Amino acid sequence: MVCKEHYCIEIMAKKILIVDDEQDIVELVKYNLEKEGYKCYTANDGQAAVAKAIDKQPDLILLDIMMPIMDGIEACRQIRQESSLKDVYIAFLTARGEEYSEIAGFDVGADDYITKPIKPRVLASRIKALLKRKKENIEIDELVVGDITIDRSTFDVKLRGEQLILPKKEFELLYLLASKPGQVFTREKILNKVWGYDVDVVDRTIDVHIRKIREKIGDNRIKTVKGVGYKFVQ
Repeated sequence: MVCKEHYCIEIMAKKILIVDDEQDIVELVKYNLEKEGYKCYTANDGQAAVAKAIDKQPDLILLDIMMPIMDGIEACRQIRQESSLKDVYIAFLTARGEEYSEIAGFDVGADDYITKPIKPRVLASRIKALLKRKKENIEIDELVVGDITIDRSTFDVKLRGEQLILPKKEFELLYLLASKPGQVFTREKILNKVWGYDVDVVDRTIDVHIRKIREKIGDNRIKTVKGVGYKFVQ
C-alpha cells in the first residue's frame, strides 16, 4: 500500500475486532481492513467477542447483533462493564435496520450503527472517522453535584454514596448535563457532544437515554425544556 510513512504507522497501531457468525462476512471485512493497514482479530459469537476484547484490547469493535450463544446487544453491554475497555469504540455492523434495533444498540453504549450491506471503502471511511473522533477534554475528572458524584476517570457514578451502573452513553450524557447545572443543552449540542458529528442518531435516542438516567437518579434532577432540550438542576 502506497502511503506516507507516518500515516501507515498511525493506522498499523489500530486494532479492530470483527464479530459476526457469518464467516464469509468476517473474512471479507478482515481482508479489506487489513488492506488498509489495520490489525484485525475475529470472533463468531458474543461470548467469544467479550473474551477476545478483554484479551486483545482493540481500539474498535465491529459487532453483529444476531449471533448464537450471546447476541451483540448483550456482548456490547458486557464489554461496556469492563473497566479496561471503557475507551474502546463499538460500532454495530448489522442487517437489522429497524429503528428500535438502532436505539437498543446506542442504549447499551454503541458509538455507531452501520447497516449491511455496505461497500468496503465506505466502511473503511466510517471506521477512520470514528477512530479520529476527538473526545472533549474536560479538566475536572470528578464532579460533585448535590448528592451525586461523577468520576470521569473511572466512569463511576454514586448517588448518596451508593454505586450506580450506567452504560457509556448514559454516563457521558449525565456528565455533560451535570458539568454545567442550570444550563440548557439543545438536542443538537447533546448529539454532537455525546455521539459526535459522524454518527446518525435519531432524537428519540436522547429521550430513551434521559428516561433511563432518570430511573436511576430520580425524575427531578434532569428537566425537559420543551422544544429546546434538557438541563440538570441541583
